[in-house]
Amino acid sequence: MSMSSDNARTRIKICGITRLEDALKAAELGVDAVGFVFYDKSPRYIDPQKAASIIRQLPPFVSAVGLFVNPTQAYIAEVLQSVPLGVIQLHGDESPDFCSAQRRRVMKAVPVSDAGDLKQAARFNCPVLLDAKAPAGVYGGTGKSFDWALLQSFEHDFPLTLAGGLNVENVEEAMSIRQWFALDVSSGVESSPGIKDAEKMRAFVGAVNRAKGL
Repeated sequence: MSMSSDNARTRIKICGITRLEDALKAAELGVDAVGFVFYDKSPRYIDPQKAASIIRQLPPFVSAVGLFVNPTQAYIAEVLQSVPLGVIQLHGDESPDFCSAQRRRVMKAVPVSDAGDLKQAARFNCPVLLDAKAPAGVYGGTGKSFDWALLQSFEHDFPLTLAGGLNVENVEEAMSIRQWFALDVSSGVESSPGIKDAEKMRAFVGAVNRAKGL
């Protein structure tokens, strides 16, 4: 089920969208997915109704991803009543059973600081996103990366997405490590938390395409 061909296209997700103009620019640049943060302690939090309005104005074939941190099932259901999400990204301490119980496609974030952390990925029967481990009580969004060399021989039965500190300066290095199903960028294409910079997004997408020879 994993996708390991060196010729496979690396998908791009821009997370932490809070403005329609940023979502539309990302789509114009050919981004595959945009992410909306439904965690109220994040500086990139967006009200579900606002997210729903943005998603309805996206062009076809751009996926909408909802990021949750330790949500209740009731909160996810409440958001899904109004927000047409294609994928749920669980970014907290959610259990494998909680992930498997979802009725939408799920991607589980796994925080990484050393090789031992990678063992956690095997617990989840779904695609995983490998992100830099944040301080206790913080769940991503730090703009920090980890030692990507740990991932050269890492294997998982589902597609792998890399996140954490990605930007135009280091994306070529990230893609030299291995074939990624997708790269997930947020702070690396921002002018401030939740406010995307059109030129940074353009440069990031261009760097990914150049690294793949596109």
